[in-house]
Amino acid sequence: MLLHQQFVRMAKKHAGKLAIIDRSTGDKFTYSKALIGALILSSKFNKYDKGFIGIMIPTSAGCALAVVGALMSGRIPVMINYSTGAEANAKYAQKKCHFKTIITSKSLLEKINCPLVDGMVMIEDIMSGATLGEKLKAALKSKLPVNTLLNFIHKGNEDDTSAILFTSGSENEPKAVELTHRNISSNIENFGIYAKLGESDIMLASLVFFHVFGLTVDLWTPLYYGMTMVTYANPLDFQAISTIAREEKPTVMVGTPSFFWGYLNKSEPGDFKSLRIMVAGSDKCPEALRDGYLKKHGVTLYEGYGTTETSPVVSTNIPGFNKPGSIGKVIPNTQVKILNVDTGEECKPGEVGKIMVKGDSVMKGYYGDPELTSKVLKNGWYDTGDMGFLDEDGFLWHAGRLRRFTKVGGEMVSLVKVENILEKYLPEGVSCCVVEISDEKKGSFIVAAVSEQVNKTEILRKMMNDLPSIALPRQFIVINNLPVMGTGKIDFTTVTKLVQERMNQKTENS
Repeated sequence: MLLHQQFVRMAKKHAGKLAIIDRSTGDKFTYSKALIGALILSSKFNKYDKGFIGIMIPTSAGCALAVVGALMSGRIPVMINYSTGAEANAKYAQKKCHFKTIITSKSLLEKINCPLVDGMVMIEDIMSGATLGEKLKAALKSKLPVNTLLNFIHKGNEDDTSAILFTSGSENEPKAVELTHRNISSNIENFGIYAKLGESDIMLASLVFFHVFGLTVDLWTPLYYGMTMVTYANPLDFQAISTIAREEKPTVMVGTPSFFWGYLNKSEPGDFKSLRIMVAGSDKCPEALRDGYLKKHGVTLYEGYGTTETSPVVSTNIPGFNKPGSIGKVIPNTQVKILNVDTGEECKPGEVGKIMVKGDSVMKGYYGDPELTSKVLKNGWYDTGDMGFLDEDGFLWHAGRLRRFTKVGGEMVSLVKVENILEKYLPEGVSCCVVEISDEKKGSFIVAAVSEQVNKTEILRKMMNDLPSIALPRQFIVINNLPVMGTGKIDFTTVTKLVQERMNQKTENS
């Protein structure tokens, strides 16, 4: 199913229904109005080069319609990260994907203090420049029967690219992930079947659309099913999100644990009680966070798992199929197997190995990098680079990135596991990141970076009940503002560099 064609079908079916409530601007779009807006943008985009077109707009009705309009015009949206290093990211995207035009926003550039990059076009100017004739033409087109209207927008097939998304770059240079219409639509359908999503649902869309969970779940899922989407541009405005949840009464919401902590702390009891599906992904969901939502809002916070390369959802807990601590059961029409890192053989239930994923949601590849694509995609199986295991009941458990395993005293140690144990004993509000530090004389050892000063002796004493001595952090380093990526996930690569710098300084001063 082509995504923009499905949007047209839903827009015709639900013409008078609210499609988007933009809580940042106060604008409300019925499906009919959204269709007209997308048709206007589509006609405007036709004057730009064919192929890729950059989209660098905050989470909003404007961004959603720009993505739809781009596909309608036959352009492929390249979603650009504006949260960190916007200028560099824009130029990197242009160079990587060989395009010029970037649709962005004046207000955004001013807010993040980003200079103009060659090829940038302001969406405010595009919309204000729409003539009466263009508006009337789009309005008349929107009244046409579905099959006739589809003849006026871009055709294609399901295996055409529908978006370029960049990986976080937490481990190396961001990779340009090519997702097709089939990839995203199959993920939406399979997740939707599993979670029983439908047109009566209301999606609280606060995630950035340049992230795969934001693009697939927050943007395309509601438009695909004919839901109402409630957008807000800043997921870090915890108070505002809590107020929106209370007032708009959403039924579905996804986010990261760090965001959900913020909403929990800033919300009033019952603000999120309307949610029937609330899923945390992108990072480990602490037990204390799940308990917090259950006690304060009477809502179960489920944990799920996905990657950019899998469009994204691979597994999730849902009502009726929930095992806290796991990352859920694999969604329909998706296969997962666990392979032994050393032998390549399939692991038995409970044995930790590499998580491999197969199905229609698995990406087309890394754009412009067939060599790297061939390393992670073999016979349809995608090597996630994540470690985990399947239990006897078919629930998937995450054990961390393969890179976040280290050998200490000849034993493999999961830094993520150490992190999870440490979190149990940290004071409320203190965050952490456990890293490996290499020392020429002493070899590799484990260091815990924490956001506040803590009682190291007391915490280590408690951790000894859960971990062997070789897995205990050798040192604690205070970094008041642990660096995070646009997703809200702690940037462990940057943390590692900061810790290494602190350790080097100590060595020099001693």
